Amino acid sequence: MNDRAALDLLLEHGPLSRTRIGELTGLSKPTASQLLGRLETAGLVRTTGTVSGGPGPNAQLYEVDPSTGYVAALDVDPDGITAVVADITGRHVGEHHVVADAEGRTATLVTEAVDGALAAAGLRRADLRRTVIGTPGALDPHTGKLRYAPHLPGWHSRTLRDDLAGALGTPVVIENDVNLAAIAEQRRGAAQGCEDFVLLWADEGVGAAIVLGGNLLRGATGGAGEVGYMPMPGAPLARGGPESTCGPDGGGGFQRLVSAPGVLGLAHIHGFHPKTVAEALELALSTPGEGDAVLDELAHRLATGLAAVIAVVDPELVVLSGSVPQAGGERLRALVEAELTGLALPLPRLRMSAVEGSPILIGALQSALADARDAVFDTS
Repeated sequence: MNDRAALDLLLEHGPLSRTRIGELTGLSKPTASQLLGRLETAGLVRTTGTVSGGPGPNAQLYEVDPSTGYVAALDVDPDGITAVVADITGRHVGEHHVVADAEGRTATLVTEAVDGALAAAGLRRADLRRTVIGTPGALDPHTGKLRYAPHLPGWHSRTLRDDLAGALGTPVVIENDVNLAAIAEQRRGAAQGCEDFVLLWADEGVGAAIVLGGNLLRGATGGAGEVGYMPMPGAPLARGGPESTCGPDGGGGFQRLVSAPGVLGLAHIHGFHPKTVAEALELALSTPGEGDAVLDELAHRLATGLAAVIAVVDPELVVLSGSVPQAGGERLRALVEAELTGLALPLPRLRMSAVEGSPILIGALQSALADARDAVFDTS
């Protein structure tokens, strides 16, 4: 326990002296010295310069040895796969992107992405301790099959996770991409310190991550939070079932209304003809009249879907994430909040995502690092 406490302090604060580690842990100087000697012998810490502490010799500084382990995080979408490799301290050391192909060569593309990121860092597969892959949809814990993701050809084998683990030579976790965005938000973003929150992701697809008591709610088949399929007035229902394995993912009512394609359709109704959701909402924000109508309708749609979630979950906080809320910014957030105000429902705090960079990759790295550190830092 003392070893792990010291390692966590070094990760949090950076290089520390023996005296400072003793102060932060409450250990005596002899015990702190024994601890650091043990960790240094195990190859988990290394010396890294000195610091002046007043009269007498300078104090030796210690840090976690970043080469004790590496992890890989992957973000998968219909266009391709992005892989990032980080050392045990969380520092990014390599990144690589591969474009998807029509044949759905899943294992080949995953290993190509990981190998490219490893090569950029001068590493090999044997250096990896954990791999976490973020995908749309959800892995059914009973069957091992990816559900709710018909637009990912090649990702629906029941042995997918074992196949990828065998190819990469590391334990592999396949996690819903929106769940990973919520992990990133809880560790680094707007949900820090919050135990009960919902993250609504509105992008090309729409989904939610539900965190209750600090834990992700997954559901019996892993599909908790698949709100893109939620029935909504004025939009058709999705057909084909969550086991569907081919074709586009049109989602259900909610996704048709608030996804990036849905926002483009709304913009067209009001006389705008943008090519991207960012352009659509930029035009809406800068054009009084018709632009206001676009924003008001989008806020109404978002609030209607959120009201259903809030009525069931009663979260303390709702975080808006993905390209649609990002493009709408604070004005869209305020309009959604106004739509929710006055309803006969609890009114949670409503915040924009505060994660810089890719929330999915950041969440995947945080998840992979947590598992890898538990394994690497175990000195028992």
